[in-house]
Amino acid sequence: EVGILAKSYIDQGRLIPDDIMTRLMLNELKGLDQYNWLLDGFPRTVAQAEALDKECQVDTVIDLDVPFETIKCRLTARWIHPASGRVYNLEFSPPKVQGIDDITGEPLVQRDDDKPETVTKRLQAYDAQTKPVLEYYRQKGLLKSFSGTETNKIWPHIYAFLQTKLPDVSQKDAATPR
Repeated sequence: EVGILAKSYIDQGRLIPDDIMTRLMLNELKGLDQYNWLLDGFPRTVAQAEALDKECQVDTVIDLDVPFETIKCRLTARWIHPASGRVYNLEFSPPKVQGIDDITGEPLVQRDDDKPETVTKRLQAYDAQTKPVLEYYRQKGLLKSFSGTETNKIWPHIYAFLQTKLPDVSQKDAATPR
C-alpha cells in the first residue's frame, strides 16, 4: 500500500514525502542489525536523516558527485520493454533496431520518470533537498565524496574506501547487490 502511494509521486516527477519514504525504509531495515548494509538514495532530507539516526547507527555516507547533465543524459536515454522489464540505454546498450525490443520485436517505451522534463524536475528537487543532508553528515564527520562521470573510474576509489570500513568484503561480494 505504501509502495503504491510512493509510485504515484514518482510517476508525477515528484519526490516521495518524508513520512512515506521514512516509513518504507525503516520498515525494510528492521531485522538487518546483524548485517552491514548500504542505502542508495536514502536519506534525501534532513528529517529522513534524523529519523534514520534514531533507529540505526550510520557509519559512513558516500556522496557520488556526478554532474546534472550526465545524469540527465543517462536517464533520458533509457527505454524499456514493458512486458519483460528489459532495459535498453541508447548510449550504452541500445536495441538492435531503434525503438524495438531485440527479442520480441515489440515497441519499447520510455517510462514517465525517464522523460526529460520529469528528470529535470526530479533532479532539481533532489539537489535542493539533498544539499542540507550532505552538510548534516559532513558536520558529523561521516561524509566522503567521490566526483566523476564514469562508473569504472569512480568505483575503484569507492571500493578502496569501503575496504577501510569493511575489510572482510571481497570484490565479488561488493559487486553483488542484495
